[in-house]
Amino acid sequence: MLSEKIYKLRKNSGLSQEQLAEELNVSRQAVSKWESGTAVPESEKLVTISNFFEVSVDYLLKDDNGDILKAEGCDIEEKPKRIAGIIICASGVVLVVIWGLLSIFHSTAINQISESSLITIDGNGMFLVLCVVAIIVGASLLLKTKKK
Repeated sequence: MLSEKIYKLRKNSGLSQEQLAEELNVSRQAVSKWESGTAVPESEKLVTISNFFEVSVDYLLKDDNGDILKAEGCDIEEKPKRIAGIIICASGVVLVVIWGLLSIFHSTAINQISESSLITIDGNGMFLVLCVVAIIVGASLLLKTKKK
């Protein structure tokens, strides 16, 4: 129902009825009536509500009980990709920082990495390439799942 969706969207946004009313240029009582189902927003206010919460008017008006993640503009299947992107990207950055610190403070560790490589690029180069690839993969996952 529309009233429940407005209530959930407001609560998930951490807004009070008063704060939402100010954002929509209506009274707190109007928001209260919408949420209780005793009144329905006018069509222009429905558009304002949909724009404010970044949901479609269609979502607000249809009686299906769609997941709130869809209302927030984040598909259920995209959330794990976003998390994976953040983890992969952050891991790459952390490893680059560790490599930098090792190269500055413990040069023998860098020599061990260099000697352990089986490819013609030395171990330092391979390690940095892997870090950069992790950062790029993580960033691309994040960009692909960016909220629309």
